[in-house]
Amino acid sequence: MRNIVLIPSLIVLMGIIFIFGLTVGVYKIFPYEIFDSSADLIKKETSVENNQFITQTDLNSLVKIDKESSIDQKRNDLIEFFWNVGSLERVQHDGQLPEVESDISDSRYSNFQNLKQIDKLTIEMEHGINSVSYLLLPEKSNEKLILYHHGHDGDFLLGSDTIQFFLERDFTVLAMTMPLVGMNNQPIIEIDGFGEMHLISHDQFSLLEQNTFNPMKLFIHPIQVNLNFLDKEYDFKRYSIIGLSGGGWTGLVYSAIDDRISDSFSVASSVPFYLRVDVRDIGDYEQTNIDLYRIANYLELYILAGYGDDRKHVQIFNKNDPCCYSGIGYESYEFFIKDKLAKLGKGSFQILVDDTHSEHKISNTMLEYIRKNIG
Repeated sequence: MRNIVLIPSLIVLMGIIFIFGLTVGVYKIFPYEIFDSSADLIKKETSVENNQFITQTDLNSLVKIDKESSIDQKRNDLIEFFWNVGSLERVQHDGQLPEVESDISDSRYSNFQNLKQIDKLTIEMEHGINSVSYLLLPEKSNEKLILYHHGHDGDFLLGSDTIQFFLERDFTVLAMTMPLVGMNNQPIIEIDGFGEMHLISHDQFSLLEQNTFNPMKLFIHPIQVNLNFLDKEYDFKRYSIIGLSGGGWTGLVYSAIDDRISDSFSVASSVPFYLRVDVRDIGDYEQTNIDLYRIANYLELYILAGYGDDRKHVQIFNKNDPCCYSGIGYESYEFFIKDKLAKLGKGSFQILVDDTHSEHKISNTMLEYIRKNIG
């Protein structure tokens, strides 16, 4: 009798579990993200194992940098790629500066400590696309500037812990985020052959490509204009850039070009293409623009960002990051990049793994490390 009751009950239970599992998978409701993140971690670990065949010889074949002249050539080629000019000096001489609104009021920052005032910097670019940044000036200044660059997920206010951390330690902070994100606009534009289009995604930038305009410029031009303004109006002793996720990618690429950036810290932002076995790790428009990476692939960008007198580039990975770039793939290239810079004789490269949390963020542990390692 017990078996007669038990068997139908088990069948009903298995049916309920099946229906629940199907619902979770189709509609991606709780606990889909937990299972999906776990699967990603397994796949990433497998990807790392599959890429352990990468040897020093293979990496040497990928990197075409062996002397200072090749550094200069790569940088000039990148400048030509982004701006269609042959040198950064020519970019700077175009005279563009941000529109400045001094001492604005923003209640979202009213509880920040050691904050004297906020200046709003707005840069207008092609197709009516703009970049809005905040220059947060401390009551007491150590005459060093932190450029904090946020990623794809929203306004740089989401990085308020980082901004406040450095303000409290007397740094001036320039806060920025990626195009079309945060306070940056999302214009409706007219595209020949397509009609009107509302720009809401970086992937749409491919439709803006022309011989006279490279939309990749939209990611890094605002940094260049803002630094020109800071050079003109202030006398900072040192520029450092800290970027999270897509902001870390932006900081890496810009630091590879402009040696005014002395320290660059990229958090959860990139790995070389050979480590991206899972198609979901490939990245979006800017991270897969093949014309850029034919000029300088990720390994070369790491070298360019770290090269120079009193310069460093630091990659920070969150060991258990639920978003991206977790795992130990960095082990395949870490010492290769260090060795390259040692042979070039200028600059440094370092990788840190943060195991203090399981989030996609910059932890207090890493903020303390960054503060102590800014020259």
